[in-house]
Amino acid sequence: MPPQQHEQEQDHLLPLLADDREERAYDPTEKVVVIGLDDGDLDNLSTAPPFSWKKLWLFTGPGFLMSIAFLDPGNLEGDLQSGAIAGYSLLWLLLWATAVGLLVQLLSARLGVATGRHLAELCREEYPSWARMVLWVMAELALIGSDIQEVIGSAIAIKILSNGILPLWSGVVITALDCFIFLFLENYGVRKLEAVFAVLIATMALSFAWMFGETKPSGSELLIGILVPKLSSKTIQQAVGVVGCIIMPHNVFLHSALVQSRDIDNNKKGRVQEALRYYSIESTLALVVSFMINLFVTTVFAKGFYGTEQANNIGLVNAGQYLQEKYGGGLFPILYIWGIGLLAAGQSSTITGTYAGQFIMGGFLNLRLKKWLRALITRSCAIVPTIIVALVFDTSEDMLDVLNEWLNVLQSVQIPFALIPLLYLVSQEHIMGTFKIGPILKMVSWLVAVLVILINGYLLLEFFSSEVNGVLIATVIGVFTAGYVAFIIYLVSRGITFSSWRAHPKLVPGTE
Repeated sequence: MPPQQHEQEQDHLLPLLADDREERAYDPTEKVVVIGLDDGDLDNLSTAPPFSWKKLWLFTGPGFLMSIAFLDPGNLEGDLQSGAIAGYSLLWLLLWATAVGLLVQLLSARLGVATGRHLAELCREEYPSWARMVLWVMAELALIGSDIQEVIGSAIAIKILSNGILPLWSGVVITALDCFIFLFLENYGVRKLEAVFAVLIATMALSFAWMFGETKPSGSELLIGILVPKLSSKTIQQAVGVVGCIIMPHNVFLHSALVQSRDIDNNKKGRVQEALRYYSIESTLALVVSFMINLFVTTVFAKGFYGTEQANNIGLVNAGQYLQEKYGGGLFPILYIWGIGLLAAGQSSTITGTYAGQFIMGGFLNLRLKKWLRALITRSCAIVPTIIVALVFDTSEDMLDVLNEWLNVLQSVQIPFALIPLLYLVSQEHIMGTFKIGPILKMVSWLVAVLVILINGYLLLEFFSSEVNGVLIATVIGVFTAGYVAFIIYLVSRGITFSSWRAHPKLVPGTE
């Protein structure tokens, strides 16, 4: 090929490529500037500047985007089934599961702030090629499973709000197009996009709070459910579901990238401490809001359906109709209030899912593609199978429920492949510098990880023992399980004993 022609072909490809040599979550021009407010002469000190409400406002955003994964349609279905079958008895578990989720997300934020890189990028750096490819495939599968649930949730809401005129598949297409419209807002700045998410979260809060007010759940039973732990053999499956829904693998990757939307000099210890302080506050506030929304949904269905014949039949598809039959119309029918809240949950979670897909693909593969192209690729990976699902399962509520169970299993399988690398990375001094987690936090984090993995293992065992028949299928699952466990053992052993000979001076904060 003549050199001139080769150069012309390269120039033709340049518009699709990012300008940097390595993929980054945010370009420098996209980041929110937070330095310069109430700082005085503290910029070069090794301690964090004094607390500032103005700075807290500027740091507020990533935690609320992260919290949307706690409010996606899959979680809402877990809430309503928990309320209908277990009543108020599992509210204490919802509270503690949210606290565990907060711990994991704070570790993710710590990793992103201290290193200036997100989890997928660091996995690419720290793991051998074969291991990082397995981690990437697992992360993509978890994302696709979550995305299908989120898009289907939006499509169900659109079908409700259109009085059934729009079938499920058309709702899927509308959700896909809406997602790109919202992503277009990113061109107007990170803060504008965060404002859109704030409106969607507020819509969910108002919708489900309205339902809470309409149904008037018992205040005393609610308080007892939160304060008094109670678990029985009849509610064990719902309990496992409550815990399993809290840690979403793609959300662990996402939060470590979102925190980089602020302009933080991670070579200055004081700046990192400051960012971690504000991110801890706003993430806690965000998950308090998400807990309240989940609480509203659980108690509404506990009040209306606990102990009834319908309790075991309620799912995301028919929940609105059951609510309408139970509580009737009124000034604004509860069916449409539920539909509005569900639509806000589905739309917001599909957009954050697209973000997570961009970061996961770009980080693991170091793809220097323009964001719109990465969004198109990651969105297509989920939309195509979702449309197929919508066409196949549109006429059967039972089949949709079965599909949802399989998707929950798919995501549960992936949890160790996000959680274990995160705990390994935040424990390494050559990566985190002075911000590596201490021995007590490390022990607590690993105990939490083991507990979550065991709970999800129980869920998988129960599911496969009830669903799988036949020697051939059992053999295939056995072989898969052996490989699955072996890879988890590899990740854990690396996290406990591995000490990399490579040094990354540019990743170690506080070295100046």
